[in-house]
Formats: sequence, structure tokens, C-alpha cells
Amino acid sequence: MAGKSDIGWKVVSGLAALGAGVAARKILELAWTKSTGNAPPENPDSPEVAMREAVLWAVATGVTMGLARLFATREAAKAWRRVTGDLPAVFREIKEELD
Repeated sequence: MAGKSDIGWKVVSGLAALGAGVAARKILELAWTKSTGNAPPENPDSPEVAMREAVLWAVATGVTMGLARLFATREAAKAWRRVTGDLPAVFREIKEELD
């Protein structure tokens, strides 16, 4: 059963990832529009969207969202440690397995 700190961490990390994802998506859309002169594809799965554009959008979105989540979670874990004095349990468990 998850403790209160586990639930708290899930909320904190989820909100951090959500916020980072929203910001990253806006930045990516702006960068795409500025670099291509076109809005990003609304539905890259559609056969109406050129395969090259669909693949580039999928790669750009995947990398951007993955990195945003990574950075947000790491920063949230650092803040968690500053506030609580310890890393979230999920990170302590991984460290203990490696030791």
C-alpha cells in the first residue's frame, strides 16, 4: 500500500510533468511554425499529411515531450529532497537495488 509520501510524490511529479508537457508543446508548435512556415499537422495519422511531415512531427513531439518529462521529474525530485530531506521513495528503492 502506498504511503502518504508516495501519493504526494505521484501528485507532485504528475503536475510537474503535465506543466512541462503543456509548455513544451507550445514551444514545439511555435518552433515548428517558425522553421517550416506552416502550422504543425493537426492529425499526423491522416493520409492527407505527407509522410515526411508526419514522421518529423512524431519524432519532434516524442523527443520534446520525453525530455520535458525527464527534466520536470528530475527538478521535482530535487525540490522534494529540499523540502522533505530525502528523495522520493521510488528513487531510494532504485538506489538500494544498485547498492
